[in-house]
This record gives sequence, structure tokens and C-alpha cells, in this order.
Amino acid sequence: MQLLIKSATVVDPNSPHNGKVQDVLIENGTITDVKAKIPSAGIKKVVEADDLHLSPGWFDMQANFCDPGWEYKEDLLSGIKAAQAGGFTGVVIVPSTNPSLHSKTQIEYIINKSAGRLVDLYPMGALSYKLEGNDLSEMYDMKLSGAIAFTDDIHPVMSAGLLHRALLYTKSFGGLIISRCNDTSLSTGLCVNEGPISVMLGLKGEPSIAEEIMVTRDLFLAEYAEAKLHVTSISTEGSIALIRNAKKRGLPVTTSVNAYNLALEDSELLEWNTNLKVFPPLRGKNDIKALKKGLSDGTIDVICSDHRPEDEENKKLEFDLATPGMLGLQTMYPLVNMYSGLSQTEIISKIAINPRKVLGLPYPIIDKGQSANITLFSPSSEWILKKENIQSLSYNSPFINKKLKGKIVGVVNHDLYSAGQNG
Repeated sequence: MQLLIKSATVVDPNSPHNGKVQDVLIENGTITDVKAKIPSAGIKKVVEADDLHLSPGWFDMQANFCDPGWEYKEDLLSGIKAAQAGGFTGVVIVPSTNPSLHSKTQIEYIINKSAGRLVDLYPMGALSYKLEGNDLSEMYDMKLSGAIAFTDDIHPVMSAGLLHRALLYTKSFGGLIISRCNDTSLSTGLCVNEGPISVMLGLKGEPSIAEEIMVTRDLFLAEYAEAKLHVTSISTEGSIALIRNAKKRGLPVTTSVNAYNLALEDSELLEWNTNLKVFPPLRGKNDIKALKKGLSDGTIDVICSDHRPEDEENKKLEFDLATPGMLGLQTMYPLVNMYSGLSQTEIISKIAINPRKVLGLPYPIIDKGQSANITLFSPSSEWILKKENIQSLSYNSPFINKKLKGKIVGVVNHDLYSAGQNG
């Protein structure tokens, strides 16, 4: 493939071209030239757009593609299409499938079925057998088969002893434990932040302490085991303070936040829109302010989509009965662009470079001679998410027919190019 990108602002803190408006020539999957002007004569494909920006390919650390088991909600191929449309060239798949990804057979299924696609899929293995929280899974075998990390995803590991053993075991072969913190003995399961809004709705709220107690426990366990830990989907002011303090003390801990927790307050739930029912729940203004500060000062390393497709049967219900989760891949960048308060360089660090660093993966660099793993985007372009533009098999997005700012122009990876699919 031969592709010429014209007049694009390079956004890559590791590139000598960072901040410059350059033409970029790609041939057979490699960046062969980067300079102010490259003649387009004879070039088969030329990409131009208003306010065009170019960065290393974006990488999402947390998405559920529902395959195997719930392919009517999403499958690997539709998930890849959604990722492409959202600007991603790499996605980490959570193990909450049916059966769960708890052995090398399931890991190899994901890798083999997704091979050769534009978007690279990285399956996470279940920390415990069948996500049941009782016994450790076959983590070492899964690591050898390609598991990028280990987590029980939305099923919190309530046993401190089990998590401690997992930290020690993965430490022996360089594995990474990813923890989603929620003390189920305190959590209500209704996915509404505890506060004035939950009172107005007449629902028992999710107290922030349910998350913060588990964050505290997991940080102590990681320190005791002298092991790396990634805490995902943090959502409260207290969690930010705990992780900031742990980092100051030198603990090898990293953390991520979901894009919707930056963009939406719990007051949005007064509409009773079940597409806004997510976990962790939408929080209050002080929590969002603390999350944004945590992003800017480096406490939060990564922003995730937490892409979770759900069919209408699980969403068109009374609020307390609906399944939590929303689509995230196609709207993640616009939400971060509109609500995070970060510069474009800071955004790219959080959604392209840091995720790969956390997982120990090499990250792309925009420079001559490097492999072309690239996202093209226009930060100032506005668009409306139409239902017909959703690439997932499900439609559980609260942003349908809403105006968004920040549009995907295209993605390049493995000598493949896909143009943006949004409105």
C-alpha cells in the first residue's frame, strides 16, 4: 500500500516532528518520508482533511467484545469495526465472556480469530477460574499463549488471599494484575452514585467508600508482595488521593479512568436513561474535578473506553433491572477531547503511549523508517453520532443524535488503511 498524508500536525511527544505540520509518506507498512512537502504525483492514495492531526495509533485497555458466548451483542469482527471507527489500532479484551477467558484455549481463540486485522486484539486472562473468585486460573499457560494481563474485570476479587497469591504468582513470570475495585458488601449494585441524586431517584446509592476501601486493600497487597498493580476504572476523589500517595511512596502502581466518568455527572440520571447506567456509576462534580486533576498531574496514566455492548432486552427495562454498560469505542476520543481539559499531546499520551507502556508493549513513533501504526483525526471537527453510523451490533449509547467534537479521519496499521466511519 502507498499512502500520502498531507499537511498533518504531528502529535507525538517521542517524535522529532512533534508539533510540526508535515506530509507523511507510507509505503508497504513503513513510514518512508516525513517532511513539509512531498509531491503527490503518482501516489495511489492521498489523505487530506481540515485541521488534520496525526498521532501514534490509539490503544484501548478495556473493552468487552462479548465473543465467545454473547455474539448477538458484539463479536470480534464488529468490535474491530467499532475500534477502527473510533481511531484505535489496538484494543485489550476483557475476559468476561461465556465461557470466560480462563484457559489458554480461550486466549488462542481470540488471537487466532482476530489475526491479520487492522486492529490488534490483546486478550486478558481471567485472574480466577471462571471469574468465580475462588481459585487461581491457569495464568502462566495463558501468558505463554498471549494473554497480555490478568483480571476478573467487573467481578471484584473479594478474597485478599487470592489476590495476594495472584500478585506473587504473576510476579514470577512478569505478568500484570489489573484490579477493578468494589467492595460488594458495601455496594448496592444499582449503579447510582450515593448522594442527592440517588435520594431524588429513590434508589440506594453506590457509596464511594466501596471503591476506596478496595483500592486501599489492593495497594497494601501490592506493596506487601512487591508486585506491579494496575487499578482500573477509578471514579472517586478518595481513590485519586490514595493512588497519588502510593505513587509518591514509590509503589509500582498505575491506574486508568473511563472516559464517561470524565464527561457525565450523576445528575444526568434524572432522565432515567438506562444507557447512562454504568459501573462505576456516574459520580458528582467534586469527583470529576479530582479525576481531571489526576489526569493533569500524572496520577492517572490511562483513559479507557470501557466499551460494553448490551442488547435492547437488557437495556429497555426499569432502571434498577437494566444491565450496566455503554458503547465506548466510537465516542471515547470526542469525550476526552471535549471534557478532559488536556492538551492534544497529553491526550495522546493517555490513549496511545501510556497504555502500551503499562502493558510492556512497544509504542509507535512517527518518524522515517518506523512502522506505520497511525491514527488520523481532526480535533475541531464537529459531528453527530447517528444510529446508522454505529459499527457495533448493539446501540446502547447515550450519545446517539448528540453533537460531538473531535472526528476520526482514518487509521493505518499492518499496511492496511481504514477511513473514519463516523457521521
